Amino acid sequence: MTNQPQTEHSVGPLVDRRPNSGAALRIVILAIVLLAAAGAFVVFRHALDNQIVLGVLGVLAIVGIFFLVSAFIGFIEVMPQTPSDGLGRAFLDNQSEGTLITDQRGHIIYANAAYGRMTGVRRATEVQTLEALLSRHREAGEALYRLINGLRDGRDGYEEFRLLKPLGPLSENGSGAHWYRLRARRLLGHGSRNDLQIWQIADITTERDEQERFFKELQNAIDYLDHAPAGFFSAGRKGEVFYLNATLSEWLGIDLTQFSPGSIYLKDLVAGEGMALIQSVQAEPGLSKTATLELDLRRADGRSFPARLVHRVRSARDGAPGESRTIVLARQEASTGDRSDSSASMRFTRFFNNTPMAIASVDGQGRILRTNAPFLKFFSSVVSRDDIDRKVKLEAVLHENERARFEDALSDARDRQVDIAPIDSRHPLDDARHFRFYVNAVIDQSDEAPEEAAIVYAVDVTDQKALETQMAQTQKMNAVGTLAGGIAHDFNNVLTAILLSSDHLLLQARPSDSSFADLMEIKRNANRAAVLVRQLLAFSRKQTMRPSILNLTDVIGDLRMLVDRLISGTNVKLFVDYGRDLWAVKADLSQFEQVLINLCVNARDAMPQGGRITISTRNVSGAEASTFNYRGLPAEEFVLIEVADTGTGIEADIIDKIFEPFFTTKDVGKGTGLGLAMVYGIIKQSGGYIYLDSEVGEGTIFRIFLPRHVMETPAISTLDAEAKAGAAKQALEAPPTEKDKEPEDLTGNSAVVLLVEDEDAVRRGGKRMLETRGYTVHEACSGVEALDIMEELEGKVDIVVSDVVMPEMDGPSLLKELRKNYPDLKFIFVSGYAEDAFARNLPADAKFGFLPKPFSLKQLAVAVREMLDA
Repeated sequence: MTNQPQTEHSVGPLVDRRPNSGAALRIVILAIVLLAAAGAFVVFRHALDNQIVLGVLGVLAIVGIFFLVSAFIGFIEVMPQTPSDGLGRAFLDNQSEGTLITDQRGHIIYANAAYGRMTGVRRATEVQTLEALLSRHREAGEALYRLINGLRDGRDGYEEFRLLKPLGPLSENGSGAHWYRLRARRLLGHGSRNDLQIWQIADITTERDEQERFFKELQNAIDYLDHAPAGFFSAGRKGEVFYLNATLSEWLGIDLTQFSPGSIYLKDLVAGEGMALIQSVQAEPGLSKTATLELDLRRADGRSFPARLVHRVRSARDGAPGESRTIVLARQEASTGDRSDSSASMRFTRFFNNTPMAIASVDGQGRILRTNAPFLKFFSSVVSRDDIDRKVKLEAVLHENERARFEDALSDARDRQVDIAPIDSRHPLDDARHFRFYVNAVIDQSDEAPEEAAIVYAVDVTDQKALETQMAQTQKMNAVGTLAGGIAHDFNNVLTAILLSSDHLLLQARPSDSSFADLMEIKRNANRAAVLVRQLLAFSRKQTMRPSILNLTDVIGDLRMLVDRLISGTNVKLFVDYGRDLWAVKADLSQFEQVLINLCVNARDAMPQGGRITISTRNVSGAEASTFNYRGLPAEEFVLIEVADTGTGIEADIIDKIFEPFFTTKDVGKGTGLGLAMVYGIIKQSGGYIYLDSEVGEGTIFRIFLPRHVMETPAISTLDAEAKAGAAKQALEAPPTEKDKEPEDLTGNSAVVLLVEDEDAVRRGGKRMLETRGYTVHEACSGVEALDIMEELEGKVDIVVSDVVMPEMDGPSLLKELRKNYPDLKFIFVSGYAEDAFARNLPADAKFGFLPKPFSLKQLAVAVREMLDA
């Protein structure tokens, strides 16, 4: 053990209680002595007295026992470990930081000379542990406590603390306040009891002084930058603002206490189309570029702030935009009496860059001389600021089909023509965008741009073109719908007469008659024609609807088996994805089923080689509805039904015609072209919307949006809705049976019926059919004639059966006139149009029955009987 006094310039350790190599030599000498003693006992055992021998052996036994026990408990090391070399020892001895090594019990094992100098001791006997030195200082004691707890938990660490006086009486950094850094770590041994703790303490007062000096200089620089008479900001690659000074934040009304790097973007600071100017400044790969821009910034309150930007942007080596640094100079607003050239130039620059149209001046060859910010925004994918600096021709931003017209317009401008026709052109790289170019000749060239020949204005008319296309499509569909509805109405009268006549003949014929089969064929074909008429009425949205509250999960589940049968025999598979907790909708069940069947059949036909049909449903909130970006779709709550296939898809040029009647992509004789037209009409009449997305070779998706129905009572079951909605349809399409010939008691019992119908065949057929049932029938061919007959009969009429559309006076007007004198008169309307098509013209409390055309004998008799009994 070394206990010699250490001088100030000594590099040896102050305390070193580590085992050294001399211990091994002493053990060898002790072993030799013991062996010699044992040999002496053997040689001189006869010359010694037995008591002396026994006494010596007892003493040796006690010493041996003490040695074994001490070695077992670790008090004595039989073969102490020695350092493998002197390099580590020399490193510790020459450390500039004070190093102290203790065991688990806090006993000092080693302390280097630097530790003695730092704590002000010169002798080993004066060395104290850090706990003894620092416990009397509150800040240092807390730091030491945290480090000790960390070592107990197996964590190394360090702490920094400040003392009002140095640890030692002498210090290189004076006698004032000092900063210290204390480190603690473990030195693992062969067991937890052999682990050592290494403490290193360093005086960092000078380092702290340097840091404080640096922070003060940095704070001064930031203060100078913050309160400079110019604004400054820096932005990242994506335009996120990392820093802006106090001057700019004051100008823009931004609260710096709420600002954090990346919380706002450059586009949030720039007003109007100024971003197009900023984005046009692009540097070459690996270089920087600086440009001066005149634009408006946006204050926090929404007002504009005219500014001049010195914008410097860097570019990465791969050409990607890099970070930017920008100085902002305020352009003061000119006073009312200020008419200087600089203020006029400022106002013109603001107007030039904030106008909502693109502007470019060109010379006589069509080369671009100057542009504004919207021009760079509209055509950034075609021309850049560098292209404009190289005076690229304006024809680059026109579609190639319109460049010849622009040359003609430019020629007129060179001749100083006044009336130059505008040019409509698509974007050269995007056919979906449309622009209208106005070319105006420059009459008086200025000294600044003597080569200027024309000013070209470009207006984005994409939305206008889309509205024109939609309006034309809507007008065409409405015109076709009106035509289809008119044809269907007139055809319904013909079909009604045919059905009534065939029913009359079938009642008189027997199944064994030779004419019976022909009569059945006539009625069957009349019913087929009635289906086509219903399709036309569905397209024109004038069919009779019987809406009910539906649960689409049940509806599609019941319909799945039917669709499976329709696609059986093909390689087409049907998959259904039911949405959870679907909202209720209100629609005509049979009509909605017809919609799904038509879409599935079309999907099957679009996959001749097989494929997959997927029907999926889900709820769509108002916010989600707006994300579809479908024109005309409001932001409301809907139930979405998607019918998707993996078929051939639909070409883009015929998508707009897909819902038109009589338009079909199928071969001649394989389709009427009314299927999708009917689908469109049913969805529209139900208050819904239908759209499609298709890509050739990828398939088609039809999306149906039905409005959510908020119901106060539970939705009716599918079976009940089907029974109610399909009763009339089943009665119409079913072939006559014995029940049709001898139905339940539908006799009139001498009830008086006034039949009003302008179609002679329908009126005569209806009169004959009702008379066979025992009714007294009076007929009128118009509403005016019906009023006269009522007056002649003095109102002795039990029920009026009237057509809706008639000359002179229509059915609703007749009902209003009759109810004035006969408020309890029973009334039935018959029409080929939907009930709500005319009911809206009647009072809300008007009570009447309705029978859609075409109708059969039984349906007419049932309607009259039920109305009389009601």
